[in-house]
Amino acid sequence: MAECNGDRTYKWVLFLSAVVHIVICPFTKVEESFNLQAIHDLLHHRTNLSSYDHLEFPGVVPRTFLGPLLIATLASPFIALCRLLEMEKIVGLFLVRFILAFLVTMAYRRFIVSVQRVFGDVTGVWLVLIQATQFHFVFYMSRTLPNTFALIFVLFCYSFWLDQDHFRLTVCTAFVVLVFRSELLSLLGVILLMELYGRRLHPLQMLKWGIPAGLAWLCLSITVDSIFWRRPLWPEGEVLWFNVILNKSGEYGEQHWAWYFYSAIPRAMGSSLLLVPLAAYVDRRIRATCFPAVAYVLLYSLLPHKELRFIMYVFPLLNLAAARACSWVWDRRRKSIFWTMSVLIVCFHLVANLFMTQTLLFISSYNYPGGYALLRLHELEAHSYDSSVHICNFAAQTGASRFSELRRDWLYDKTENLTPREILARNYTHLIIEGNSHISSQFQPYKNHYEIIDHVPGYSGIKFDLLSIFQPIVVKAKPRLLVLRRLDDSPLVVEIPNKNGKTEQAR
Repeated sequence: MAECNGDRTYKWVLFLSAVVHIVICPFTKVEESFNLQAIHDLLHHRTNLSSYDHLEFPGVVPRTFLGPLLIATLASPFIALCRLLEMEKIVGLFLVRFILAFLVTMAYRRFIVSVQRVFGDVTGVWLVLIQATQFHFVFYMSRTLPNTFALIFVLFCYSFWLDQDHFRLTVCTAFVVLVFRSELLSLLGVILLMELYGRRLHPLQMLKWGIPAGLAWLCLSITVDSIFWRRPLWPEGEVLWFNVILNKSGEYGEQHWAWYFYSAIPRAMGSSLLLVPLAAYVDRRIRATCFPAVAYVLLYSLLPHKELRFIMYVFPLLNLAAARACSWVWDRRRKSIFWTMSVLIVCFHLVANLFMTQTLLFISSYNYPGGYALLRLHELEAHSYDSSVHICNFAAQTGASRFSELRRDWLYDKTENLTPREILARNYTHLIIEGNSHISSQFQPYKNHYEIIDHVPGYSGIKFDLLSIFQPIVVKAKPRLLVLRRLDDSPLVVEIPNKNGKTEQAR
């Protein structure tokens, strides 16, 4: 019964937590754009590859289409129903994210079942509660990142590891490493090495299963992705070459080698991190389950460019340690007042996690001005027909996606690096540009030809209000994007400031 309750709790609590995150932060950022646009194109353009977004905006390195194909296949019946009911296309954005969160949820459920089998039902329930109250894992589990697609299969690998199902562990490892994230070899490879060292897995067995599986997954990726990218391609091979061999990931920013340990992991785990040492002390098995996570973070710290999403796979294992500590305390709740108070403390740590989560979620809701700007444009210009919109790069990176392009009779253009002269020459009816007011420098080239119809705010910092009990942290926002509409009586001669501050005329 406890196992059943754990499963039921997991299905509702973790998934519903993800739903709350999706509703509050429905839009996506640039890191998610390839997979999101690919899912959109598979659903709406189908076999018309020439209309696919990735051919016009390929990004730095190619990504596999296998993840988008999976989501698009599952979403297609719901999208067909939405078309039948004449619902707006943005509903598809919610559906896609719900489906991805559901897949991660099902994989996590499989992991929970294995945890309960090895560590007990109570540990599984605590693991559900801990994971659902933390921000970053739930925030990422519905986002169309390559890391999230990989996470689904990493969770299955963890389950197979705990169940000692080495065949499925080997085959699943080959799939996720060769198709989605090659760097996961340093995580799942450590697990396989531990099994080999403990003589629970024979080297010949691993080779017998791994080599054929690896070749099959490699052929699958090359076949599918070569069709969609219109050239012979193994996407993850190019990613590995770019990030590891050429080590160009550092071009996108560098952090201290220990950044994951002093910043990323504490922020992602919150107060649950304090329970990990206790679990390692009271249960020797926890040391073995945490070792691959720590080794992976250490190895990945060697790369200069660091982001929290790169290590999101380790949190289920570290949270398992925290859950084991909670269950150890829970089992002693009737022994004395000390243990009763200890139970209250471990329960209160979930409240602390929730407080941190609600703060971070509220802050994140201001990080997508591009998505809200495009929605506001559609609301304000609902009666405009045959309009043309230029979407600036900042808006495209902060939420404006093809799912937000609601009008079939409108033209949406997100061509990058256009000068004000080139934008004016294209005679768009509407513009979404960076800026905060009519006196901002970004608006000056357009002031004689466009009017501001809306200011879209974005995150600009936080301040502390110690006198407020319910909201001691206040999010500060300021206009980040301007929505412009062309004036009907704009002059034919355009004055554009040049680099020297003087004005030039263009017809």
